[in-house]
Amino acid sequence: MEWLSDPQAWIALATLTALEIVLGIDNIIFLSIVVGRLPAEQRQLGRMLGLAGAMITRIVLLMSLAWIMRLTQPLFTVLAQEISGRDLILVIGGLFLLFKSTQEIHGALEGKEESSETAISGGFITVIIQIAIIDIVFSLDSVITAVGMAEHVEVMVIAIIIAVIVMMIFAKTIGEFVDTHPTIKMLALSFLILVGISLIAEGFGSHIPKGYIYFAMAFSVIVEMLNINLRKKTKVVRLHKQLKE
Repeated sequence: MEWLSDPQAWIALATLTALEIVLGIDNIIFLSIVVGRLPAEQRQLGRMLGLAGAMITRIVLLMSLAWIMRLTQPLFTVLAQEISGRDLILVIGGLFLLFKSTQEIHGALEGKEESSETAISGGFITVIIQIAIIDIVFSLDSVITAVGMAEHVEVMVIAIIIAVIVMMIFAKTIGEFVDTHPTIKMLALSFLILVGISLIAEGFGSHIPKGYIYFAMAFSVIVEMLNINLRKKTKVVRLHKQLKE
């Protein structure tokens, strides 16, 4: 538990928790669509079990990746660079984050609408099982992000647990906030590109100090919060002008 006295670990915990919440919005939206097909009296239970399943899935995936990260024996050599199991996971994970985030950003810029009609049918248990299976796809980016941002498994697990608990309590509020401020999600996707590049670089032996990444993220968030506040004030001023006219 030596990480408790490490300020960088606490910064990683706060940053990672916030990212996990934003990246989990798609999961919440999907969950809401599926749970809406259950009888009214079963929806809240379905929502809680779905999010609990999401948390367990992410922790299991995280533990699996954390175990693979310990495989430091070289497997093969590429351009005089020895590649171990850990390096392979870092490079593949980084490429996955780059692909996923670029695809999401492209879809948002092109105004591409994702189909919400997912083939989910059957009884309560069947719906919960299908939610748990599909959640693995939703969890990959957040789990790989956790591996890329934090050095301690404990920090990653705590961040995931806190994020899921927050989503359980404030799922509707968080979803509405991100829908109202789409630039927040765009910012999170941009962070994924940064984390992806960091993972690929580390996989090839070039370590990027995580403090630089945290600073870049914190600075970007502060700027975006200022922009949101400025847009609100501008909207109010325009409304006053229109009323006067």
